[in-house]
Amino acid sequence: MYPSKNIIENAVNSKDHTTLVAAVKAAGLVETLQSAGPFTVFAPTNEAFNMLPAGTVENLLKPENKMLLTGILTYHVLAGKYDTDDLMKLIKDGKGTAELKTVQGEPLWLMQKGKKLIIKDKKGAMAAITIKNVYQKNGVIHVIDHVLMY
Repeated sequence: MYPSKNIIENAVNSKDHTTLVAAVKAAGLVETLQSAGPFTVFAPTNEAFNMLPAGTVENLLKPENKMLLTGILTYHVLAGKYDTDDLMKLIKDGKGTAELKTVQGEPLWLMQKGKKLIIKDKKGAMAAITIKNVYQKNGVIHVIDHVLMY
């Protein structure tokens, strides 16, 4: 990934994010994530998508489920650029937890467990940031190990 490229230009070259790229295309979010932003994207890997119940991804990619897919994907995006220093400051200011509103409109909660940054979704499931601070021309990507749901 190159900091001179936007989120989409970099994501399409990641072998670990082919499912995410297919979902972004199916949801019609390519243009949005190529815009100036800035955005913070919590990007689930292919392995994270594979942890969903069998058939979930295929079902979400159907045209009739575009609104649901868009909601799930935008639940992984924050308006603004938040690297881990910014996230850690928010967690510290929140006395151990930071609540952040996603582009989708629902909140996510961030906390630190040991040396890991953890994201809790609205359903109470947790995802860990496995690769942090992948800077983009229009924001930053943090790779996560689970798909977030609201």
